[in-house]
Amino acid sequence: MSEPTTPVTIVTAAEVDLPGIAALAGVIWRAVYPGIISPAQIDYMLARMYDVEELTQQSRAGTVFLRLLVDGRLIGFAAHSPTCDPAERKLDKLYLHPDHQRQGHGSRLLQQVMADARALGCTSLVLTVNKRNAKAVAAYAKNGFVVRDAIVADIGGGFVMDDYVMARAL
Repeated sequence: MSEPTTPVTIVTAAEVDLPGIAALAGVIWRAVYPGIISPAQIDYMLARMYDVEELTQQSRAGTVFLRLLVDGRLIGFAAHSPTCDPAERKLDKLYLHPDHQRQGHGSRLLQQVMADARALGCTSLVLTVNKRNAKAVAAYAKNGFVVRDAIVADIGGGFVMDDYVMARAL
């Protein structure tokens, strides 16, 4: 992994930053998810999960959004939230623009989420990842996550999320 030649920063997002995160999610999802889920499901999930009002509600309910900036430009984001177990934190989102993948940025975001979770007193981090997203499953495994469970969740609109639940100790 080569060192970046431009400044890379990770900052906590404010509500004013959520429209930029929503817009970047649309770019990333439309580039990454075809072949994993249908275009109709991509549109449905983006409208449901990345509506700015939905992101705002998540933020107000305790989800922490992180922005990864390269030379001041948003190229990735992550989000983490509490679970019903106070010793556990959930990685809700971790996405990078396709042009900036495989440069260590995802690991930087993940390391920041883990540091945040530790600072909150958590001892484990969990996530869900689509079973067919082989690149993401491999990246999480490389970073110490193991499959804890396999789930299929009805998300409405005739769609399901067919995911692995992965976890790692902090």
